[in-house]
Amino acid sequence: MSNEDKSRRAFLKGAAAGAGAIAANAVVPAAQAQAAEPMTMNMPVTDAHGAFFNDDESTTIAAFTERLMPGAPGKPGARNADVLNYIDLALAGAYADLQEFYRHGLNQLDAYCRTTYQRPFARLEEKQQDEIITALETGKAAGFAWPRAQEFFNSIRTHTIEGMFADPIYGGNKDFAGWRLVGFPGAQLFFSKAEIQGKAAFTRAPMTGLKSQAKTPPRRT
Repeated sequence: MSNEDKSRRAFLKGAAAGAGAIAANAVVPAAQAQAAEPMTMNMPVTDAHGAFFNDDESTTIAAFTERLMPGAPGKPGARNADVLNYIDLALAGAYADLQEFYRHGLNQLDAYCRTTYQRPFARLEEKQQDEIITALETGKAAGFAWPRAQEFFNSIRTHTIEGMFADPIYGGNKDFAGWRLVGFPGAQLFFSKAEIQGKAAFTRAPMTGLKSQAKTPPRRT
């Protein structure tokens, strides 16, 4: 893992640790789509991959979020936590007002990548992907009318943090990957006196509630 990858992971972990409500509970609405004139769309919107994204969009978001939160041996990244699924479900539900925001942003991202490297984002080398992301983050990526490059970057980064660290019930944080990464215990039936007063890292498996601990009833024969 490069120093840039480590820095990026550290930033997102720090952001999650400082936003306990996101890590512990639910989706918090992020950037809101702004009114804009219709644009000609060059990316197909059929053959959906999931609840909202089509295959091309899914591939792009999966690659983008993985560069924001790259995995490493023993350290889950965005793919491990199924951040793509979280964003896909959110855009089909709680974030439905951001659907056009994402469609326009992804179209502009695709055009910028093809102009810069003659290939779509998901097919670029990691170094090139990082250069594209940096250009968006700093507002230097050309061709972004709405959303602006920084607005699009900030939205995906926020949703990546949510997908990594929100309650798994929302479709991300698969197998408590994000919670385990930051040592967050999730919901628990109880905390012992030693756990409350101690300074040692909490080691009990995270829970999302009583339902997660219910045993599957035996099948009738």
